[in-house]
Amino acid sequence: MTDACPRCGVDDPGEKCRRCGVMVALFRASLEKLRRGPVTAAAGAAALAGTTAAPAGATASAAGAATTGARPSVFRPPAPPPIAMVAPPAGTAEVRLHFHGSAGGLFGIQAVNVLFTLLTLGVYYFWGKTRVRAYLLGGAELDGDRLAYHGTGKELLIGFVKGVTVFFVPVALLSILPRVYGAPEMVVNALSAMLYLAGLLLVPLAMVGARRYRLSRSSWRGVRFSFRGAAREFVGIFVVGTILTSLTLGVYYPVFVTRRQAFMISNSYFGSGKFDFDGRGRALLGPFLAMVLLFIPTVGLSWFWFSARRHRFFTEHTRFGTTRFRSTVTGGRLAWLQISNVAAIVLTLGLAWPWTVVRSLRFTFRYLALGPLDVAAIRQDAQAATATGEGLAGLLDADFGVS
Repeated sequence: MTDACPRCGVDDPGEKCRRCGVMVALFRASLEKLRRGPVTAAAGAAALAGTTAAPAGATASAAGAATTGARPSVFRPPAPPPIAMVAPPAGTAEVRLHFHGSAGGLFGIQAVNVLFTLLTLGVYYFWGKTRVRAYLLGGAELDGDRLAYHGTGKELLIGFVKGVTVFFVPVALLSILPRVYGAPEMVVNALSAMLYLAGLLLVPLAMVGARRYRLSRSSWRGVRFSFRGAAREFVGIFVVGTILTSLTLGVYYPVFVTRRQAFMISNSYFGSGKFDFDGRGRALLGPFLAMVLLFIPTVGLSWFWFSARRHRFFTEHTRFGTTRFRSTVTGGRLAWLQISNVAAIVLTLGLAWPWTVVRSLRFTFRYLALGPLDVAAIRQDAQAATATGEGLAGLLDADFGVS
């Protein structure tokens, strides 16, 4: 029976997998370390006691074994006296994300990206986008280990070309040709309705495809994330939610965005472990209506209060096994962050963009906590994904804001 690559599953991978390029022995060692978990202080003390006490007993045992030909026995140190367990202080089970990147580092990457994009007439854009993602994700640290991004510029370019070929070109032709050839108004109106429906389907397809690709190219401790939701199911959620939000003059919006979030979170995985979401949109209906009533008196500032409330709600109803998530962000802090970020970008003609990105990441991590973190049973379970959905998202020039 041949071995399989622990990362991609290909048979007989050799020392270095021919498909994914991983060093098989090192990758298996890292997975074994992840399964064992950290060594406790009690285990370390027992190991140290066995090391120091072994020589005398081991010598006698070895001598006896040499004369009798029997197998030497393993020395077992006496059991230590029981130690009273002290409960850890409240909150020590929680861990936080930390970002180690800097605005200066991101600015240097972006400056090179802009220069090379201009020199290559836009072709380098996809490689530049990959460099930015790798820098931002690689700068994030959780429980002492950095995250990693494995996407490539070539994948983004191919996904973009597929998106243009399969979706954008037909839509453009159906929009332009009937008017160029003077088609009857009834035909033009019918085609416009068809294009609206196509656009209504295109957005959810791009959202699912982009999330599937981004998670499949992200990892922590050598274990990949993945997304396994069916695009058809999300199209139904999106189309029905959009129509009901319009018919109810926005009242259905909290339920709609919560259903979107539930789908995206509940179909996300880390290795073999699954994320879950147990929130219900009805809980956001009251805060949403209060925001609408206060929108004009507060000159729009009530929206930030609702956004912070929604973020806390989404975070606190997300779980990964026994791990729960918690956010303490407030509307006032969120308003200051977003308003000052926009002002900085406008006043510097876009030069402050790296500073706003790093600042926003650190802001999010500062108010986010998760725990208890238990990933000892997680095993690698990577899923294949293409960048076509990512290309569609690029065509729409949209970051859909689904966490």
